[in-house]
Amino acid sequence: MDGMDADPDDGRDETLTERLDRNWNALLQELRVVQTGTQLLTGFLLTVAFQQTFRGLADWQRTLYLVVVALAVLSTICALMPVALHRALFRRGAMAELVTWADRMVRLGMALTGLAVVGAVALIFGVAAGPAASVAAAVVGAFLVGSIWVALPVRLRRGAGAPHAPSA
Repeated sequence: MDGMDADPDDGRDETLTERLDRNWNALLQELRVVQTGTQLLTGFLLTVAFQQTFRGLADWQRTLYLVVVALAVLSTICALMPVALHRALFRRGAMAELVTWADRMVRLGMALTGLAVVGAVALIFGVAAGPAASVAAAVVGAFLVGSIWVALPVRLRRGAGAPHAPSA
């Protein structure tokens, strides 16, 4: 199959190996953004517990904080997993497995990052303005993440099959 076009219907003349290399490179570009964001969020959250005002948080705020930290740490682990997997599979002829699992981890990491961002916003609003503001911020944040990170890409993906005329 390596000498044949990987998908003759997509308009690209590439082998399966070339397609896997292209997909891996695209994932790496995405990971550069995701890794930085998840690491910054996690680092910020890890410092909160060492602030003097942390002792004054209500029990629900402390619980929310711990949930958000766990989500942020898990998202960071997912964002770093493709690098660890690449090291383990380097020069083993396992590019298909690498791309498949990296894609899965990036998707899971993005979902966890979205939840962590919503939780962090809820925590900040809760500390600054109370429980009602916390819930409102969480609802708005979840709506925005769901709309922009899930619904919009799904909508665009469904319409991606038809060729589009260039914009003026």
